[in-house]
Amino acid sequence: MYFGDHVPPHFHIVCRDGSEALVAIATLAVFEGAVRPGILTEALTWARANRALLVAKWKELH
Repeated sequence: MYFGDHVPPHFHIVCRDGSEALVAIATLAVFEGAVRPGILTEALTWARANRALLVAKWKELH
C-alpha cells in the first residue's frame, strides 16, 4: 500500500521479477497487472486472513 494511493482501496503485490498486481481489498479481485498464479494464491490466502488489517491500514494511509 502507498500513502494517498488512488481508489478503490487496494494493495499491491510486487514480485522480484518486476511483475506487479493491484488487488481490491473488498473483493480480492485483481484489477490491474498480473503475477504468477502461485504468488497470487499465496498473497490472496494471506489477504483473506488479514482483511481487517488491510482495511485499517488503508484508512490510516488515506
